[in-house]
Amino acid sequence: MKKEDLKFIKDFAEMAYEAYLMGWHERNGGNMSYRMEESEAENASFLYDENAPWQKLDISVPGLANEYFLVTGSGKYFKNMIKDPEDTLCILQISEKGDSFRILWGLCNGGRPTSELASHLLNHEVKKRVTNGRYRIMYHAHPENVIALSFVLPCDEKVFTQKLWEMMPECPLTFPEGLGVVPFMEAGSIELGRATSEKMKDYNAVVWTHHGLFVSGDTFDEAFGLFHTVEKASSILVKVMSMYHGDGSLLQLM
Repeated sequence: MKKEDLKFIKDFAEMAYEAYLMGWHERNGGNMSYRMEESEAENASFLYDENAPWQKLDISVPGLANEYFLVTGSGKYFKNMIKDPEDTLCILQISEKGDSFRILWGLCNGGRPTSELASHLLNHEVKKRVTNGRYRIMYHAHPENVIALSFVLPCDEKVFTQKLWEMMPECPLTFPEGLGVVPFMEAGSIELGRATSEKMKDYNAVVWTHHGLFVSGDTFDEAFGLFHTVEKASSILVKVMSMYHGDGSLLQLM
């Protein structure tokens, strides 16, 4: 088997490129992770550097002990993942105690996993538990309409959910549980990861105020589709809001 034959790497890179084409990943913005299935981890074992050193995590995720993840690299560009996954991605393993990780493959030109690694792992641990292991993908990006709305709508889940549900009939079907919302917090911080993981107990999509959107899914298509739906509904709401005068009356075409 060759690296090119590993379907989960191809699917991961293809989603990253599709998301880049949507305009959600300026420069090196955004990050993604995938909790590998046992068979995928075994099939990819020919890539592994078993002498890779263990590195201490700033968090503890015992619920992810011995799990393998495909993760985007810090400072890497989403547009390049499809053409050079070995430079932009890495496979990492979580230790038996869930307090360390080691990079088994990837980042061949140096680097570290995403700066949001703590957020990803904390949320993977929650979703693994509440979905009985079904959800495997965490995805974060910077969709402009979601971010714009977070400046004008209150940091309130009921308001965000209701406003977006009203935009398209697909919304209540795609995210029937609604949207989680967390206030602005420092990017890459453990506080942001913990706050998001609390929301992920009940939601599959969480708005990061003034920052972006963080979603989880059981497949690449489902995660991408959820993200796309939330951003499209947000773009419609932005347009609708722009059609009103300051006094609340609707603009009329002359």
